[in-house]
Amino acid sequence: MSEQLLVTPFHALHIEMGAKMVPFAGYDMPVQYALGVKKEHLHCRQSAGLFDVSHMGQLRLKGANAAAAIEALVPVDIIDLPAGKQRYAFFTNEQGGISDDLMVTNFGDHLFVVVNAACKTQDIAHLQANLPADVEIDIIEDRALLAIQGPKAADMLAKLNADVQKMVFMDAEKIQLVGVECYVSRSGYTGEDGFEISVPAAQAEQLARELLANDEVEWVGLGARDSLRLECGLCLYGHDLDETTTPVEASLLWGISKARRADGVRAGGFIGSDIILEQIATKQVSCKRIGLVGLTKAPVREGAKLFDAADNEIGIVTSGTFGPTKGIPVAMGYVGTDYTAIGTELFAEVRGKKLAMVVEKMPFVAQSYYRG
Repeated sequence: MSEQLLVTPFHALHIEMGAKMVPFAGYDMPVQYALGVKKEHLHCRQSAGLFDVSHMGQLRLKGANAAAAIEALVPVDIIDLPAGKQRYAFFTNEQGGISDDLMVTNFGDHLFVVVNAACKTQDIAHLQANLPADVEIDIIEDRALLAIQGPKAADMLAKLNADVQKMVFMDAEKIQLVGVECYVSRSGYTGEDGFEISVPAAQAEQLARELLANDEVEWVGLGARDSLRLECGLCLYGHDLDETTTPVEASLLWGISKARRADGVRAGGFIGSDIILEQIATKQVSCKRIGLVGLTKAPVREGAKLFDAADNEIGIVTSGTFGPTKGIPVAMGYVGTDYTAIGTELFAEVRGKKLAMVVEKMPFVAQSYYRG
């Protein structure tokens, strides 16, 4: 007997809007709408796309020691994260691998944490096992999560509250929308300017309908969400990142705060720090995450093996699709460190054929975050 899928507060609206629904991380989620994946993708790049991301886990951490406690679990500066700011982080394990990536926001009276849907249960257990008794974990189950992304996102959201126009990338504020307090951050998973909005579930559909009343705003499903994030070089946990991959191998050095590095004011102190800091110091890893573009029109999917010109197997594709904005196949994957130079030609095996690809710098499509 199949497990009953969970639904988000937007479920009835998705059905009304003609969404094609699929199981995803235990939820019944929209993979695409009537526009189709390619048009949804391009609409987000050109105008404003609306995304239901309510399947993600939302948590509040309260207590005077909350920042120090979570900092012991991530290689990121959380103690000095200013109020009203958000930061990307990842949980690490004893082997230096990544057990999930997450967003941490300082709202002054609490830390607001968003974790991946598929890792929600294990992340909560990890926090409960490692946070001291004086840090309270509040699992938020009465709020939806909505993202509006694209060059017209700010103008559309500003129709409901002009205060959002003052925010810059990674700002986070409590803002009134549709008569209720929402947690709004200027961030997202598409490479475009935009906002992520935690809204009380009871008002979620009203907020979505008010935004959709604008011709510039269209729903975007999981299909285009994946192609958008891949074009902008953003990792998907469980595919491009996992418990066996270190941040150094994953080319996420930018995500390790200066304060937590070997010469930082709070060096190490996170799980697996000895291994990760040693990799940074020696630059010795067996593989690295790279970006690849296809020299043919055929998309190269996750799981395709990668070969060098002498037909030696050298790596694997972890995400791949046809990039609608780029106009060619794009992928990311892991290869031995001898093959990471920009311009290196590799070959992906697709249905018994070897397709030529070239290592290219990510993001494949320039990120358009609003920095003021």
